[in-house]
Amino acid sequence: MGFPDQIVRTVELAHPPAKVWAAITTAEGLASWFGNTAEIDLRPGGDMRMTWNEGFAADMRVERVEEPTVFGYTWPINGLPDEDPRRTYVEFTLEPVGAGTRLTVVETGFAQLPDDLHKEAFEGNVGGWKSELGELVEYLDAA
Repeated sequence: MGFPDQIVRTVELAHPPAKVWAAITTAEGLASWFGNTAEIDLRPGGDMRMTWNEGFAADMRVERVEEPTVFGYTWPINGLPDEDPRRTYVEFTLEPVGAGTRLTVVETGFAQLPDDLHKEAFEGNVGGWKSELGELVEYLDAA
């Protein structure tokens, strides 16, 4: 049996797609719920950088921008050296539902990892998305 390759999370948000889009695609929005600072060049091939107060930073690459429904990027895999070229791909899909938005996040690419790194990276990101999406809900509800 192979390793799980993807994490899928869906959350129903009581906010219109335009508000959710701004939260996931702008430096101000991202720094308010996902990291502590953010930089983003919102175009395919654009650079994106997130930092966290805990001393972690991630250099990312914007891969897909289809406003206001799809945003995707690649980012480093926790546990690999900084110079390792392997990345996972994260894609946010926004779907209007009544006055709100159904947000689905899919992160793929974990199957490329060796046995000793897979479990830590996969389980770390499963927990990470649960936490981060909770913070997104809090941010949107407070705004």
